[in-house]
Amino acid sequence: MKSVCVYCGSASGNSPAFQQAAKSLASQLVLHNQELVYGGGDVGLMKAVADEVLRLGGHVTGVIPQALLDREVGHSQLSKLHVVANMHERKALMAELSDGFIAMPGGIGTLEELFEMFTWLQLGFHQKPLGLLNVNGFYDHLLQFLEHAVYSGFLKPEQNALLIKETDPSLLLSRMTQFENIIRAKE
Repeated sequence: MKSVCVYCGSASGNSPAFQQAAKSLASQLVLHNQELVYGGGDVGLMKAVADEVLRLGGHVTGVIPQALLDREVGHSQLSKLHVVANMHERKALMAELSDGFIAMPGGIGTLEELFEMFTWLQLGFHQKPLGLLNVNGFYDHLLQFLEHAVYSGFLKPEQNALLIKETDPSLLLSRMTQFENIIRAKE
C-alpha cells in the first residue's frame, strides 16, 4: 500500500487515547512510507493524524469540498489539497487516490465512509484492504452489531471477515498489507 485513506472524527473525542492513536497511526504510516489521504480538515482527529504525518516528514493529501473550505476548516499546510464540489466527489477522489482504508473513531461521517467502502468491498467494486482501528473500545458495540447481522442472516461470515479489526495501528497495517498481498497473488 502506497497510500492509506484514514476516516476519522472532525472532533477530538473525550479520551486522550483517541489523539494518541491518531499520532501512533501517523507514525506507522510514515515508518512504512505510506502517504496519508484524508478529508483535508484542520480539526479534531483529522488534524491530529495529518499534523503528525507532516511533523514526521510524511506526505499528506487532503480532499475537501469547497463549502467546508469556506467555513475555514481546511488544513492549509498539507503536501497537496484537492478542493472538490461536494461530498460525493470527495469520497470518490479519496477512494481513487488510496490503496487501503482505515476508520478511526469518529461520528456519522466516519461511519458513512466506512460502510460505503465496506459495501463496495463486499460487492467487489474494489479489492483494497479495509481496516477498523478500535481505539479504547470505541467500536465494540458496532462489532457486536455486525456479529448480530451475521447471526440474523443479513451478513455472511466471510463478508464480515473482510473488515480487518485491530486495536493496534501497527498490527492493523500489517494485516492490511497481508490482505493486499493475497489479492495481488490471485490476480
